[in-house]
Amino acid sequence: MEQRRPPEYIIEVFADPSSVKDVVRGILHTIFFHRFFPSIRPKSRDILDLTLPFVDDVELETLIDQRTATLVRQLDTSSDQGARNTGVRGLMAVQFFEKKRRKAWGFMKGEEEVCWEQWTLDVTLATPRTESERAKVRKAMEAMLLKAAMKIVTTVNREKDHIPPITTSEANPFPYQIVINPKDNSWGARMGIF
Repeated sequence: MEQRRPPEYIIEVFADPSSVKDVVRGILHTIFFHRFFPSIRPKSRDILDLTLPFVDDVELETLIDQRTATLVRQLDTSSDQGARNTGVRGLMAVQFFEKKRRKAWGFMKGEEEVCWEQWTLDVTLATPRTESERAKVRKAMEAMLLKAAMKIVTTVNREKDHIPPITTSEANPFPYQIVINPKDNSWGARMGIF
């Protein structure tokens, strides 16, 4: 039986090379601030002219830094290959999972991780050439970042019914991953057929 697709929330991200790392990190921290279930002490960081929530967790911070650096390297490589005029793009997804007992046929017992929510960041890298273009891009980035933060807050407050019950006493009941350029999650893709 095919599993239901988890809800996917797409966030359009627009940034210049000097700000893309901070902007992406800020959006990721905003998502995790609302979907990371261990107890955390609220913190914030200023990005552009906006104050965003920050999750103070070493393991999560390391993962966010690694994945963001990978995305930035990919965007830099793509822009070096001549795609600057069209706007270089990359995808990053944050996926949250629940652990479920595998329905066994006698030999396959254990747990499987089932995705219950995915946030996809569609990142476009802008490369302004003049000072006036830089000012326009900065204003556009600030507007985009505010819109992204508001979309996250609105979505997490509205979309709660799909969050599975917490059935474990582990500090973080829902495993997560951050994926660069995620592939399709259909059964064919998982089996390597398509």
